[in-house]
Order: sequence, then C-alpha cells, then structure tokens
Amino acid sequence: MRGLFSLPAIILMISFVGFSAFALESGVSRAEAMFMTAAVWALPAKMILIGTMTSGANLLAIFLAVSLSSIRMMPMVASLVPEMRMGKTPTWVLLFLSHFVAITAWVFAMGTFKDVPREGRVAYFAGFGITLVTINTILVGICYGLVAQFPPIVAALLFFLTPVYFIASIWATGRQSVVKVAFVVGVVAGPVLAVLVPGFDILIAGLGGGTLAYFFDRYVIRRGRRSASAEEQKMAPQAEEVV
Repeated sequence: MRGLFSLPAIILMISFVGFSAFALESGVSRAEAMFMTAAVWALPAKMILIGTMTSGANLLAIFLAVSLSSIRMMPMVASLVPEMRMGKTPTWVLLFLSHFVAITAWVFAMGTFKDVPREGRVAYFAGFGITLVTINTILVGICYGLVAQFPPIVAALLFFLTPVYFIASIWATGRQSVVKVAFVVGVVAGPVLAVLVPGFDILIAGLGGGTLAYFFDRYVIRRGRRSASAEEQKMAPQAEEVV
C-alpha cells in the first residue's frame, strides 16, 4: 500500500485528475466516471470508451473498441503472473488480480518484485493494485467538480503526463532487446499509420511492429551475438598460446 507514494502512482493519480476534466467536458456523470475507473481501470481504455460514446457509436462498436484496446494488457498479465504465482496459489486469485494489471501496476511490480520474497508477491501486488484502483476511484469523484475551475490547457497537461511517463518507464524497464526494438518500431510506425489508416493504427502497429521486432531480434540481433560468441571462442586458444 505504501507504493501509492511512489512516482508511478503519483503521476497516475495526477493523470486521473485530467481524466475527471475529460469526463466532465464529455457529459459523463460523476457516478459513471467513478464506475468506469473501478470497472475498466486502464486509462486509455476509458478514454476510448468515452470517445466512442460521445461520437454516437453503437454498443457493439464501443465494446469492440474497448476490448481491442485492453488486449494489450494480456502480455503484461502473462509476464507478471509467473513472477508471483506459487504452486498453491488459487487460480481465482490470479484471475481477480489480473483486473488490476495496467501499465503503472505492471511497471511498479516488475521493478520491485526482486526485493519481495516469492511467497509474499501475491499479497504485495494485491495491496498495491487494489489500493491504487480504490484511491483513484475516490479521486475521480472528488476532483470531478473541482476540475471545472481549471483552465483547459492545465487539465490537458495533467492528462498528458501519463503517456510521457509510460514511454519513459517502458524503455527503462525493457530487459530484452526485442522489447526495445518493438518500442522503436511502434514510435516510428504509430504516427505514420495514424495518418494512413486512422482507427486501425494501434492494432496494426502493435501486431505488425511486435512481429517485426520478434523476427529482427531472433534473426539479426541473436544471430549477431552467436557469431560474436563463436568468434571469441576461436580467438581464446590463440590468445592462450600467445601468453
């Protein structure tokens, strides 16, 4: 629960103040905004939900848009669960905690799990995730009326802090080269696809960029490392003879 005072959590809370302004300007009520925070949780998914609602899209289109946005959480869940699962951990507990997996919780957990004994990681993540969702839900309710007094540029800047932090955090916590390759491909392809195929840009950039990064990492980077390692092994006996 003390993780609420960490930099990732603080920046997320500031961003939810911006979300309150967005919900207010879009005609979403205080209760609806709080329900979205608790039920949907991921901030980008809520932005898509409100955007499609205000555009007059039908229910099926809204459902598909939010679902496609949330699919990006699946790799985070797949990488986080093995880090905290024990042999006796009930499946329903892991399914319940997967609701709280979003970029902030994932970055925080992956960065701090190394200092937490494996048998305590489920409780550790539950404490952080549940606290984060609960506090932000309350924060949205409190700030909903207050943000009406903010200048629009201030509310926009508050919300924009989140993607800036996410970008920096993903790059800093990327442990494998394939993650950073995919990151670079996404940064380049995202704006281009937003112009060429608006509405499908994130989907194409995610699937195409991730696939391209996988093959580049496997057949270029890893092959280069193997070649370098083989060359070092060949040079080792020669160096010993010289010595």
